[in-house]
Amino acid sequence: MPIAAPKRRATRRVMVGSIPVGGGAPVVVQSMTNTDTADIAATVRQVAELARAGSELVRITVNTSEAAAAVPHIRDGLLRQGVQVPLVGDFHFNGHRLLQEHPACAEALDKYRINPGNVGAGRRRDEQFGFMIETACRYGRPVRIGVNWGSLDQELMARLMDENGRSAQPLAADELMREALISSAIDSAAKAVEIGLPAERIILSCKVSGVQDLIRVYRELAGRSDHPLHLGLTEAGMGSKGIVASSVAIGVLLQEGIGDTIRISLTPEPGGDRSREVVVAQELLQTMGLRAFAPLVTACPGCGRTTSTYFQELADRIQSFLRNSMPEWRERYPGVEALNVAVMGCVVNGPGESKLADIGISLPGSGERPVAPVYIDGERAQTLKGERIAEEFQALVVEYVERKYGRHA
Repeated sequence: MPIAAPKRRATRRVMVGSIPVGGGAPVVVQSMTNTDTADIAATVRQVAELARAGSELVRITVNTSEAAAAVPHIRDGLLRQGVQVPLVGDFHFNGHRLLQEHPACAEALDKYRINPGNVGAGRRRDEQFGFMIETACRYGRPVRIGVNWGSLDQELMARLMDENGRSAQPLAADELMREALISSAIDSAAKAVEIGLPAERIILSCKVSGVQDLIRVYRELAGRSDHPLHLGLTEAGMGSKGIVASSVAIGVLLQEGIGDTIRISLTPEPGGDRSREVVVAQELLQTMGLRAFAPLVTACPGCGRTTSTYFQELADRIQSFLRNSMPEWRERYPGVEALNVAVMGCVVNGPGESKLADIGISLPGSGERPVAPVYIDGERAQTLKGERIAEEFQALVVEYVERKYGRHA
């Protein structure tokens, strides 16, 4: 059974399409496409892949007139496939003009992301920011006011530097930068409310690239705002570095009850699967006991007792089988996402871990008898042997799922 989540602080609840964000709702997984949005077919395909992988919100870049014109067609293409994931429009620099010139785009999107650092300068900044907020009001859309370390409002930064220079206790440069991020988000949210956007339609983010900076920024932001917060490193990096950095930063904040949506911003390897960031986000939430998305496989790391790769191959096979089965199983077997399966490689921890799982198998290690006991609900159920252990164990998993989670159960 998942551990109890830390008590979440009270936040406003924002509805993004049919997805609740904040106000005690489960933490939401987001992702973002990397296709040219003007390429309708490619964007529909990737949004659908991300949604089927488990992304509950998908953000798309809206940076050109062609991209804005494509958005309604992307929405239609997704609906024809039965994909109803909320779409978030990512606007920078020219968002006010695109929303004005393409009202169908404004209506097709479920949420707008606005970066207050690049909507213009001076009087134009206020006008252009105001137009985007008015558009959100017109169509009843929520807005994420997303401040980024790399595109901070320079006028705000200059003003804070002047004030800091006159202070009897000036902040250090890194503290000043964090204050600028937080002030930009909070002040922009207040301005949006003044224009007419209900506070219950505002989500905030202050994204940076450093782990410790992210933790410090969000701790302060959470203490000064009751808006739902979106978490993520703005550039996490590639591979294991990106996964580790994101997991550490986001995990610390979630454990403190901070954060209502998350994105793992992985740089994909050439030709890599974009949906990997969705899987990492889900596994982060699931391993923390905050949500359950798909059955997880417990497997030992291997050692000199497990010189065969058989248990590794079986663990990978079972994990892939379980995840690939979820689109169908989620409807047929309510609660199956909490299933725990163990695939262990030798007698040291194999029987114990298998007993703790719902269903587990302890494969023979080097020099052990060539048999594999299977444990179901803590009891030894049967022993597998021979050349078809993998197929037989997979069949036992399916049988267990049908018996425990089937609607007749």
